[in-house]
Amino acid sequence: MTRSELITRLAAHSHFAQLTAKDDELTVKAILEGMSEALVSGGRIEIHGFGSFALNDSAPRNGRNPMTGETVPVPAKRVPHFTPGKELRERVEPSR
Repeated sequence: MTRSELITRLAAHSHFAQLTAKDDELTVKAILEGMSEALVSGGRIEIHGFGSFALNDSAPRNGRNPMTGETVPVPAKRVPHFTPGKELRERVEPSR
């Protein structure tokens, strides 16, 4: 789902009929911006029934250039990571 599809779905939801398309766009933008800011500041995002977002740290290491085989240093980095919640996992793959 893209950001524009998310905005369209929010606009189609009957509880938000009084909002304009611009309001829906600003709402989605504000939510995503807030989530980004939380991760940038080192925080964690937990959405009950959906999952959590956190940062994983990867240590510096030596990698290889696949074309030349030359060893190149790969610096440490912080990468966003999503862990689905139990409800989402069960909805995606129900018990058999």
